[in-house]
Amino acid sequence: MNGIKISSRKAKGRNLQKMVRKILLEHFEKKLEEDDIRSTGMGQSGVDLLLSPLAQKLFPYSVECKNCESLNIFKALEQAEHNSTDKLKPIVIFKRNRSKTFVTLEFDEFLRLLKNQKNNEEENTIPI
Repeated sequence: MNGIKISSRKAKGRNLQKMVRKILLEHFEKKLEEDDIRSTGMGQSGVDLLLSPLAQKLFPYSVECKNCESLNIFKALEQAEHNSTDKLKPIVIFKRNRSKTFVTLEFDEFLRLLKNQKNNEEENTIPI
């Protein structure tokens, strides 16, 4: 398959998982401990990031990480949906070599995030 060894493909995926974990821990640094978000091993079934109950409250997403040159986004979303729960919404975080990192989520969830952002902005404004 396109010349790259399986071990190299798995290492790319593992590196993305570790990067996402690190960024999430930094974002919630005052609220989460190191073991609140754990990266799962390659080849394990289920989510790519295991979240403690507290982490699930702060970040209610079932994460599927993909670091590959060619991605079937619908297959990745199907995998994320399969691993999601009622509490955790499916998202796919993906990138390829020398590219930005992207996230895909359901449009309804995106709208919910926008609504929450708008509500937070309105709460922080001072009426004149």
